[in-house]
Parts: sequence; C-alpha cells; structure tokens
Amino acid sequence: MTTYSFLDVQVAVNGPGGAFVIDPTSGFDTFSLGPGSGNAEEGITVEMSEDKDTMTLGADGTLMHSLHAAIAGRITIRLLKTSPTNGFLSQLYNTQTVSAAFHGQNTISIQDKARGDTITGSQMAFMRFPNVVYAKEGNIMEWAFGGLINQQLGSGTVLNP
Repeated sequence: MTTYSFLDVQVAVNGPGGAFVIDPTSGFDTFSLGPGSGNAEEGITVEMSEDKDTMTLGADGTLMHSLHAAIAGRITIRLLKTSPTNGFLSQLYNTQTVSAAFHGQNTISIQDKARGDTITGSQMAFMRFPNVVYAKEGNIMEWAFGGLINQQLGSGTVLNP
C-alpha cells in the first residue's frame, strides 16, 4: 500500500491522573488525541536517544560492532494553541510533577492501523512544560515525553479495515 493518512494514526496516553485515548468509549477519564483534537500539521514524532550500535575500527582494519541495549527515546505530540487537549495535558503534567510517586509512569501507544505500525512508550515522563507563545498568529504546543520505546513498523497491508 502506498497511501498514508494521519487519520489512521491512533494515540493513547495512560498514566497517573488520567487516560487519553482516541476512543472515548474505552471507560477511562478520556480526551481525544485523534481527529478533532487540534493536532498540529507537524503531528507526532518518535525519536530514539542513542544509536543501537557503535562501530569500532581496529588499527589493522578489523571491524567490531558493539550492540547496545538502548531503547530510550522521546515522543513529541504537537497540538495547535487552541486545542482543548492542551488543558488536559496541562492538568496531567501538574498531577504527575507534584511528586516522584506519580512521575515517569505513563504508557503511550501509537498505532497506524492502515500501515500496521505499533509503537509503545513505557515509563514515559513529561520532559518539560511546552513553551507558551502569545503572538500575532497562534502557535504550536509541543508536549515531549521521555522513556523506553519499542517499535514495530508494519508491512502496509490492511488486515482489518
């Protein structure tokens, strides 16, 4: 399949203070991160913190690879300034940063149902409160979370439309 749409991407954030999912019928205290929630054009980014490999070249030209157990990374969710979702994330941030007992316990799940991609972030913590800008034009709020990330990209075949 050679077609992509952000509308096929589903995101869920679950942690102390609330759960935020695309499907509000899930039974959690929810708000949507899907269509209608004010996602910015820049969308969602998943990036790893470290390389998985260090390549070392010996004096005689011999090559050695060192495989690292590194799975730490960052998930950034970008919303329009006018998105009501910013208020919910702000409340979650305030709840989770009042004590270490609540910090770093989010699970973030990202799925692209059409492509078959599945990304799960565990032990995710808010990295910082986003920059708040009041200017001529509305801005983007970037909510960054850091933690452990496992990724599996799909084949792009729709199994269950």
